[in-house]
Amino acid sequence: MNATDQEQTHADQDRYRNAGLIAGAVVAVATVVLLSLGTSGPLTPLKAMILGAVEGFTEYLPVSSTGHLLIAQRLLGLGEGDAKAAADTYAIAIQIGAILAVVVLYWRRLGQLASGVVGRDTDGRKLLVCLVVAFVPAAVVGVLLGDNIKDRLFGPWPVIAAWLAGGVFLVWWNPRPGRLDLTSLTVRHAAIIGAAQILALWPGMSRSLVTIAAALAIGLSMSAAIEFSFLLGLATLSAATLYDLAKDGQTLLDDYGWRTPLLGGLVAFVTAVIAVRWLVSFLATRPLSIFGWYRIGIAAAAAGLIAIGVI
Repeated sequence: MNATDQEQTHADQDRYRNAGLIAGAVVAVATVVLLSLGTSGPLTPLKAMILGAVEGFTEYLPVSSTGHLLIAQRLLGLGEGDAKAAADTYAIAIQIGAILAVVVLYWRRLGQLASGVVGRDTDGRKLLVCLVVAFVPAAVVGVLLGDNIKDRLFGPWPVIAAWLAGGVFLVWWNPRPGRLDLTSLTVRHAAIIGAAQILALWPGMSRSLVTIAAALAIGLSMSAAIEFSFLLGLATLSAATLYDLAKDGQTLLDDYGWRTPLLGGLVAFVTAVIAVRWLVSFLATRPLSIFGWYRIGIAAAAAGLIAIGVI
């Protein structure tokens, strides 16, 4: 762990110290209110909270939230037949909670980006340009091939294959983080990370995995790679969520209402805050390979559940 990462880790820990408590208190109050209003439909409050927790804990870890949600939906009896559109839209909608987690935890950096827009921060403007460049490739491919990807890859076996491929890669690959920070990022670097993010359109591959791996490969420090992955995720998840809600938001409301999806989003928010704080601290001193072994294990477990007819 180099000096750059040590300094950034201490700064992150200071920034995150109270965020989890605040988020937990907000979600606790909101949960009580939503549950008191009553709910109906196949998405019960318990199922909504389980899926929200799965989304929050896995969105920013290199393990694929989409893969986990697809398997979790099947275990909970959601997303079959005519109800698939609503379940898939809910899995996208609860990303709002994960998005808000990054907004809360990285509001200072977002303020710098805003200053860059109005010409008051050179580094902020440069980073914003890099984020736009990195965002475009997956966005374009997602719009052009999104329906085909959903039809062909949103299933247990494609997810298992992606989990296994990513797991073997992380176990085999043992990168040495570089020394570049976010101010050293160039448009070329951003384009490489953006091209890598296209792989994350394969459910189970993990957007965090491919963006962090690409950032490390071009020489970013671990802390810089993680932060850029989070910021890029903020843009990517926001666009995907708005796009999906615009297409199928009414289906979600017709099947599930608004209370339970909102409840799931709140749970996703607080669990994502916890996951982000943990990941930054964990990777400051430990390698990515542990996530590789986890991915191999979860792939084997999911294949076993299919073999015995559970999913």
